[in-house]
Amino acid sequence: MNVFLWMVQAILAALFAMSGLVKVLRLKDKLAGKYPWMQDFSQATVRFIGAMEALGAIGLVVPGVTGIAPVLTPIAGTGLAVMMVLAAGTHIRRKEPSGVAVSAILFMLSAFVTWGRFGPYGW
Repeated sequence: MNVFLWMVQAILAALFAMSGLVKVLRLKDKLAGKYPWMQDFSQATVRFIGAMEALGAIGLVVPGVTGIAPVLTPIAGTGLAVMMVLAAGTHIRRKEPSGVAVSAILFMLSAFVTWGRFGPYGW
């Protein structure tokens, strides 16, 4: 199970890192076609969301690899799970069912990492 948790953490970290960095580095106007929900938020908010995704991605992997403050891994998983609940709420409000589905899957994976690392497979 530990190996499976590591695989989930790595996949989530890659997804959130890529998504977060795009939101931090590109202008909102250039991303609005790919992410229609961005029309509801300011550039600063989009960058904040991207920064939190990137930091969450780091938190999923780096503490476990280095052995420094490994409790940060399930905390990062919790933060990402909360973000996905908020994202799903935005997609529901905007009537974007595909966004709700993606948010739900990412929520479940983040919650799984949180459960595993806080629980029976913690450091």
